Amino acid sequence: MASQRNGTLYVGVTNNLIRRVLEHKNKTIAGFTQKYNVDKLVYFEIYAKSGQAIYREKCLKDWSRAWKVRLIEEKNPEWHDLFRDLFKMYFLKSE
Repeated sequence: MASQRNGTLYVGVTNNLIRRVLEHKNKTIAGFTQKYNVDKLVYFEIYAKSGQAIYREKCLKDWSRAWKVRLIEEKNPEWHDLFRDLFKMYFLKSE
């Protein structure tokens, strides 16, 4: 998640990405992301097993900012908010 292109970054893990992004966008949970207006989904990875996701989160949190920015820009060079794409992907898959 990011506040804007090259803005504040947040790395997290969840078992429900759509719900979690909506919490960020609606600022329903006080804390870091609310304080710094981090509400744009600019990158995500999906894992079948929670242990894998938690391990990856810990790795990403240890990375330098430059590495995180490179990772985002490899998949999303314009830093578009990917939430609509995620939402469409989830609901089109369910039909």
